[in-house]
Amino acid sequence: QLGPRERAAMASRILHRLRHALAGEGSREERARGGCEAEDFPESSELEDDTEGLSTRLSGTLSFTSHEEEDEDEDGAGEEPGEPPQPTGAAAGAEDGGRCWGRCAGGPGQSRSPGQQHPGGDPSGEWGPAAERPGSSLLTRQLQELWRKSRGSLAPQRLLFEVTSASVVSERSSKYVLYTIYLIRSGRFDKAPAAIARRYSDFERLNRRLRCRFGCDMAGIAFPRKRLRRNFTAETIAKRSRAFEQFLSHLHSIAEIRRSPEFLEFFFLQDLQAAQRLTCTGMYREALATWANAYRLQDRLGVCSSGRFLLTLAGLAVCHQELDELGEAHGCCEQALQLLEAQGSHPLLGPFLQAHVHLAWKVGKDKRRSEARLQDLQEAGPPLQQQPTLKECLIKEPLE
Repeated sequence: QLGPRERAAMASRILHRLRHALAGEGSREERARGGCEAEDFPESSELEDDTEGLSTRLSGTLSFTSHEEEDEDEDGAGEEPGEPPQPTGAAAGAEDGGRCWGRCAGGPGQSRSPGQQHPGGDPSGEWGPAAERPGSSLLTRQLQELWRKSRGSLAPQRLLFEVTSASVVSERSSKYVLYTIYLIRSGRFDKAPAAIARRYSDFERLNRRLRCRFGCDMAGIAFPRKRLRRNFTAETIAKRSRAFEQFLSHLHSIAEIRRSPEFLEFFFLQDLQAAQRLTCTGMYREALATWANAYRLQDRLGVCSSGRFLLTLAGLAVCHQELDELGEAHGCCEQALQLLEAQGSHPLLGPFLQAHVHLAWKVGKDKRRSEARLQDLQEAGPPLQQQPTLKECLIKEPLE
């Protein structure tokens, strides 16, 4: 039987190993010497080493022409083969005490869920035979408590960016690579992923706008250079894909950039514009899918109380109603009215109330509260007949 000092020493050693495992360090204990900042996004080494694996991951989705060395159009970009982007310095660890974002603790899209077993312990709290040995109950209880605390503090939910496919697109006189990026929340399973498709010029425009506004924060973030030849080889596309994953992860790790309109609209503004055009032309089924993807993107990015999100709910409600999916349309109106609960006036409040009352009557739901709010709004503002419908607001809203 162990004495008090021996039990304390053993608990200290096990806790030390547990913390290393939770932080994704495992057997790579050399990180302790350089700190997390040095390993958050080790572009100089990891980018080159990861190229083969990323090429394999994209091999089923890459498409090529027979002229791989053809000069690229104005979107041509990327680092020279064998030249990874410049190290980013401490910018990658600027948020949350330098905790690693992106894929620093695992492979592509690999992240431990809160219930997944980690090296050094069982999340259920059963620590194997040691829990049954005499004199070890105190040690077990201590470790269980430390496990619960450590799991909440060292394994936060993160947003990962993963290039899932890259295809060469030829349009008349131009040719470029289109990258499909998934936004993945670590530790959770997304039934319907949020995805964007962007070309190099989109990334370059984002980089330019952010450097104009956040010069100091962007100083340590590398961006792949333009080049003229060999833009369509598997190696080059894989390196660019990895570079864009790191670039977005670096940006998201900085709070000021993560909340900026420039960064946010890079992800969902194109979808909103496309969904609005499809709605205006009566292509409601196609518009519904685009509105839904914009909804998921804003949800992943944590901007579910903005004006853009209310417009997205309006688009979903209109398309569901036009497709005779009245229950879904009613749910979208209810969600919007909950967000507008604390606002006395909003351009979309009246249209949402009108739509909610109409849909509640159709599906047999309670509409008395919306009717009362609509009556109060009408007494304080223009007559009900002069207020635009939800569809009219949606079509007339400028999206630039």
